[in-house]
Amino acid sequence: MALKDVKSRIASVKNIQKITRAMEMVAAARLRRAEQRIEALRPYAGAIRRMTRQAAEAAGAEATRLPLLTEHESESNVALLLITGDRGLAGAFNSQIIRAGVRSARELTESGRHPVWYAAGRRGVSSISFRGYELSGRYTGFSDRPGYADARSVADDLITAYVDGHIDRVDLIYNAYISPLSQQVRQETLLPLSHATLTGEGEDAEEGEDHAPRALVDYEPGPEEILRRLVPDYIEISIYRALVESAAGFFGAQMTAMRSASENAGELINDLTLQMNRVRQAEITQEIMEVVAGAEGLS
Repeated sequence: MALKDVKSRIASVKNIQKITRAMEMVAAARLRRAEQRIEALRPYAGAIRRMTRQAAEAAGAEATRLPLLTEHESESNVALLLITGDRGLAGAFNSQIIRAGVRSARELTESGRHPVWYAAGRRGVSSISFRGYELSGRYTGFSDRPGYADARSVADDLITAYVDGHIDRVDLIYNAYISPLSQQVRQETLLPLSHATLTGEGEDAEEGEDHAPRALVDYEPGPEEILRRLVPDYIEISIYRALVESAAGFFGAQMTAMRSASENAGELINDLTLQMNRVRQAEITQEIMEVVAGAEGLS
């Protein structure tokens, strides 16, 4: 490779390194804001969860009369809501959600059930469509900074489809935020909100509740009416929390990917610089040999 070509490659790699470093810094700044949103959201999400659980306990058998708390006779149609990002350059962040969704759909099909696809994020929408699956709901343009109205829009479609009998179960698949370096794929059932989901011991542990005796609560209006109002909020906040966690996970994955790309670019620059020095040395040696040969010819 000529010296000019090596210099051109070094310049190109340096330009790419500048871009990846800039993207890493932007992702780090956005990650911090996303972490703050998660910290602010968790107390509210935990309160909604506890209120819904306690109201369900108080309502007892009456709670089963609510459409969203009633299981359908069969689970013929299962909705899969995949939450991905609108953009890429984040390592395996989006692809692992797609793989989890396709794997879950395959298991549903093998068990005689029909998967119904919903996707939030352009990457999820395009990937599912590319594989030839029909999407019953597609939601894009807000993955970087989701709002509660976005979660409400998704929840309204799912609740309507469930109440109308078009779907019998709703599974949510998303990347839970663990740390900037780690995101965990989670699959949770949103509908129906079974009694076990609302009163399970695992929920208490997740929200960090203590198990001290609670005072008796007198509900006005009755617990069934309160549940009727709380359950849609519970579904909305569950989807919103998944959207916020996915956004934070995306920025963490992108920051990590861009940092790795910058480091790889640095290593490539070092290798190309060494190659450039070798080419330059070879050219200098060749010129010296030509000068010596010319001098010997003249003598």
